[in-house]
Amino acid sequence: MARSRRDGVRRPRAWARTCPAALVAIVALASPDTRADDLQTSTESSTLTGDWGGARSRYAKAGVNLRGDYVSETFANVSGGLQRGSTYAQQVRLGADFDMALLAGWSGTTLHFTINDRRGESVSADYIGNRMPVQEAAGGSYTRLSEASVEQKLLGDKLNLRLGFFAMGNDLGGMAVGCQLVNAAFCAHPLSMSGNSGWYNYPNARWGAAVRYQLQPELYLRSGVYQDNSKLGNKENAFRPFAAGTTGVVLPLELEYAPGSAPNSAALPGHYKLGALYDTAQAKRQGEAGTVGERYGVYLLADQMIVRDGATGRGLALFGQITANPQASAQITRWYAAGLVKTGTFAGRDRDTVALGVVRAQVNPRLRASAAAADPDIGGYAALPAGETVVELSYGWQPLRWLGVRADVQYIIDPGAFSYRSTQNALAIGTQLKITF
Repeated sequence: MARSRRDGVRRPRAWARTCPAALVAIVALASPDTRADDLQTSTESSTLTGDWGGARSRYAKAGVNLRGDYVSETFANVSGGLQRGSTYAQQVRLGADFDMALLAGWSGTTLHFTINDRRGESVSADYIGNRMPVQEAAGGSYTRLSEASVEQKLLGDKLNLRLGFFAMGNDLGGMAVGCQLVNAAFCAHPLSMSGNSGWYNYPNARWGAAVRYQLQPELYLRSGVYQDNSKLGNKENAFRPFAAGTTGVVLPLELEYAPGSAPNSAALPGHYKLGALYDTAQAKRQGEAGTVGERYGVYLLADQMIVRDGATGRGLALFGQITANPQASAQITRWYAAGLVKTGTFAGRDRDTVALGVVRAQVNPRLRASAAAADPDIGGYAALPAGETVVELSYGWQPLRWLGVRADVQYIIDPGAFSYRSTQNALAIGTQLKITF
C-alpha cells in the first residue's frame, strides 16, 4: 500500500498530468477514423494496436507471442473512513512467451518473461484506512521483474512443470471470476493467505517450482515448493531476483475439480479448489512474545455457472470462499466471501457484466486483545471491531474486445478493524479502465 498522506494537500504527479492526454489518444484510436491497416477494424481486433501490419501474426507463427495491457483505477472516498479524497492508480504489464518447439525444436517448452510497472496512490491507505485495498492495482509503485520462468508439458499435456522466478499465485489459490470486481480481496486471491505466510501473488515474484497433474479429465492436483523471502518485495530488489533474505519455503497442495473443462463436456463450467499450505519459515508470534516456526492454513474456493445461453455466452455464475488460519501466526484467522457475476446485461450487451460481492476478514483475537491491553483508552477488547467487511457492486462495459470500462461502488464496514480503532464506515466510488495492447 502507498504511504498515508493526511496533510490535505495533494499535488498532481507528472504521470497524472499526462493521463487525460493518454485517454484522448485512446479514444481517437477507437474512433471510426482509425486506419484499418493499423487496427484492422476496431470491432474485430482483440488488441488496441492490432496486427502491426501482419508483423504480430508472423511473430506468433514463429513462436513469439508479445503481450501487454494497462489498468487504471480512479476512486474517491465520499463518506466515512479517515477523510474524503480521491486517488489514481495504474498498472502497465509487458511480456513475451516463447514457444521453444517452434524456435528450437524443444517440444512442450515455453519461456515466460514479464515486466510490471505500477504508479499512483491508494485510496484505502490515504483516505479510508482499511485492510482490503479498494484498488487492486494500487501498491508497490515501481517497475519490477514479475516473471522469468520455463514451463514444460509432459505425458500428453497431463503433467505441467514450471521452474523459475514467478508469482506463486499464478498457479494456486486464484479465482478468475473475482476479477469482475475491483477490490483486491476479490481479484484474485484471498488476502488471508499472504497475511498468514510467505504466500505471494502477482506482481511479486519468488523462485519456485510448480507442478500440475491432470488426474482425470476434469480433476487436477497442484503442488510445488516456493521461496519465502519477503525482501524480494522491496523496491531496491525489483530487478535483483537473487537478493539475500530467504527464511524458508512455502509448500502448497491444491486439488481442483473443474466441471465443464473437458472436451465436449455438456456440464456448466465451474471450479472447486480445496487447498492447504505449510510455511517452514519462523515468524513473530501474533499477539504474544516469541516466534512460531510452523505456519499453515487451509482454503476452499468455488465458482459455478448456474445459467448459460450457449448461443451468446450470457449466463449467471456464483462464487464463494472460506479460509482458516491459526491464531499463533495469522493476522486474518477467518475469511468468508461470496458473490455473483451476470454476463450479458441489456439487449445487445452480451459481454457486459454485473457483479456483486461480499467479503469478511476476521482480525486475529490475540491481536485485538494485545491492542486493547496496550492502550486503556480503547475501551477494552469488546470495543474493538472483530473484522472488516466489504460489499462491492460493479458494472463492466465491454465496448471493444480490447477495451473494458467498469463503474464500481464499495461500502467498507469497520475500516479501522486492522488498525485496532473504531472508524466510520466508508463509501468509495470509482472507475476501472482495462486496455489490451
